[in-house]
Amino acid sequence: MSVKKTPMRMCVACRQMKPKIDLIRVVKTPEGEIVSCAAGKLNGRGAYVCKDKECIERAKKTGALSRALEATISDDIYASLKKGCEDLD
Repeated sequence: MSVKKTPMRMCVACRQMKPKIDLIRVVKTPEGEIVSCAAGKLNGRGAYVCKDKECIERAKKTGALSRALEATISDDIYASLKKGCEDLD
């Protein structure tokens, strides 16, 4: 029996390849709404960021998440991402 490959994705902030399960997916839905997707299965343009406050701050400061999703990201989204990281600790 073969071993399953772990899907890898790149964090938009630190640019490191990590297992998909270790990242948070932020999605721009077809309606233009920006949401974070814990399951990673929502339709739309997605970008990944580490489950780390420093990476979320870096993505906000550099605008990496905004560029990846081709949309402006509100402070509420960043706040919810940080809150999600605190819940994991």
